[in-house]
Amino acid sequence: MTSYLAPAKINLSLRVQNKVREDGYHNVDILMAPIDLYDQLDFHNSRTTTLLCETPGVPTDESNLVFKAIREFEKAYGRKAKQRITLTKRIPHGAGLGGGSSDAAITLQAVNEILGTNYDLAELSTMAAQLGSDVPYFLTPTICRCQGRGEIVTPVPELAGWSSPFVLLKPAFGVSTPSAYKGLTCSRRLKGVSYGPQKVDNITLINELERPVFAKFPILAHMKHWLLEQPGTRAALMSGSGSTLFALTETPEQARDIATRALQELDPTLFTHCGIVNPQAKTE
Repeated sequence: MTSYLAPAKINLSLRVQNKVREDGYHNVDILMAPIDLYDQLDFHNSRTTTLLCETPGVPTDESNLVFKAIREFEKAYGRKAKQRITLTKRIPHGAGLGGGSSDAAITLQAVNEILGTNYDLAELSTMAAQLGSDVPYFLTPTICRCQGRGEIVTPVPELAGWSSPFVLLKPAFGVSTPSAYKGLTCSRRLKGVSYGPQKVDNITLINELERPVFAKFPILAHMKHWLLEQPGTRAALMSGSGSTLFALTETPEQARDIATRALQELDPTLFTHCGIVNPQAKTE
């Protein structure tokens, strides 16, 4: 058995560049950062490819991005890449944290190593781009600028050493990414809600999907403003298309205190996680 960790991400900024492209996607300009929240994938050589996952609601058939990653790899490989894969989910679904995309990217890397095929980053990125806009990012999980529909990934060297404590808050419901983008053309701004840019160090934080998502789920706007009012919060933002909100804090202790208060004051069923943005910066 060979085990791999698939990290989650947050969007430090997300800007939508223009109207819908011919392929149905939007051009975006996103600043993505990895966080220390991980799914785990265990790979075993097998006579057939199977996927096991005990998390309710996670499909284990060909519709799962892990399965799709295996099939995409097989197209390049020209033969079957037979694996029994056990997926342990810790990144919540429909959260704007990239869990499925990360699982797919790590599957490509894992099978490449296990089979000794030695595809380089460019070749793996081509496969990843066929699976989803966020998938190529997770082949280079450092702070990166993602453009095009998200598949053009460029590391940001000046932020390689930057990190921050943070706290995640996610309600029980998820948000559909396609519906969030569709709402860009018809959603309204909520009165009293701050959508503007926030500054932390040399980073400008903004998410242009907050307007359509908050219009549909006003509780998320309330959660953002609650986070902004907490001691130690440097900035608060929705990640991706939601439904996760995050706050950057001064210290890990402040992040843990915010998580505790959120469960008491907002919703005892919230998913919470406290950790470090760009954790590799702390270990290099």
